[in-house]
Amino acid sequence: MQEVMNNSVGEWLRGGPENDVVISSRVRLARNVEGCRFLPKADEQEIARIETMLSSKILSCKLRPGLVYYRLDELEPLFRQLLVERHLMGRDHAEADWRRGLAFCPQERLCLLVNEEDHLRVQVVYGGFQLERAWRELNEVDDVLAGVIPYAFSPDYGYLTACPTNVGTGMRASVMVHLPALVMAREMDKVVDLAQRLHLALRGLYGEGTHASADLYQVSNQVTIGVTEEEIIEQLTAASGEIMSLERGAREEFFVHNRAKLKERIDRALSMLASATTISSEEALHLLSQVRLGVEMKLVTDVSLETLNELLLLTLPAHLQTILGGKVEVLKRDEVRADCVRKKLGLN
Repeated sequence: MQEVMNNSVGEWLRGGPENDVVISSRVRLARNVEGCRFLPKADEQEIARIETMLSSKILSCKLRPGLVYYRLDELEPLFRQLLVERHLMGRDHAEADWRRGLAFCPQERLCLLVNEEDHLRVQVVYGGFQLERAWRELNEVDDVLAGVIPYAFSPDYGYLTACPTNVGTGMRASVMVHLPALVMAREMDKVVDLAQRLHLALRGLYGEGTHASADLYQVSNQVTIGVTEEEIIEQLTAASGEIMSLERGAREEFFVHNRAKLKERIDRALSMLASATTISSEEALHLLSQVRLGVEMKLVTDVSLETLNELLLLTLPAHLQTILGGKVEVLKRDEVRADCVRKKLGLN
């Protein structure tokens, strides 16, 4: 667990191009092993054989220096929750009750999930708006793995997956965007309309089934069959450009016509963070989103995005409990979280 915490933030929070709006870019591929039943139909013995085979193949490929592999069913729940908070896997994979695994490199840029919904899922994430770069790296990794793992593939349908919505390319590409101005202006319907028009999915901070904490949303493709990987990246790139334009337009509107009100909102968030003796994870994320907007618009100059990115993780329950040395009751976490935020932002 400590080796993960030593890396204070993961790749998705390291910043990059267009990071005033786009927090991170991620591309994921779903793959299954030829001749093996999909997980919903496989018994315990087959699931175990798949995990043993894939973990061996992944490690033998030496995909990245320092790549580590964990049997998730052998890990403590707190460590699994920590990995979820770092966006290395989803909650369903963390809480499943069958044999499964997770591999990732020290930078947390490359991640491989064994026996999630499919036998293998491989993802690459970069900070900022770097979809094409993430796809190029993922494609190279996939080519290496395809040389040692027989993928289930149909000449008619493409890559075969447990869920029909992933058949074809097996690709899900996504960007995580920070849209506080559109939320404040009550103009998120513009993003919803754009997503519906282009057949994109709009989800919360942790993907499917989650809500948008801290005004953070994930925008991803829904169509995986009948299109190429390059077409998926091209479409999402164009859509991301439109979303960035909408958010920046809303920010400019506030700056020109409601600057005093905007500044008051940001100052109030800082004041609440400075005075709070206890604060929940959800409230901290909401207030830090307002501060982040202030930094992005240069209305707050003594706080860095790097500090806010670190707080985005350190204020989450598993990260706080790891720092404190183990499971801690909610009230104590709320006290420590408030103190941590004050210290990191220099509000003491």
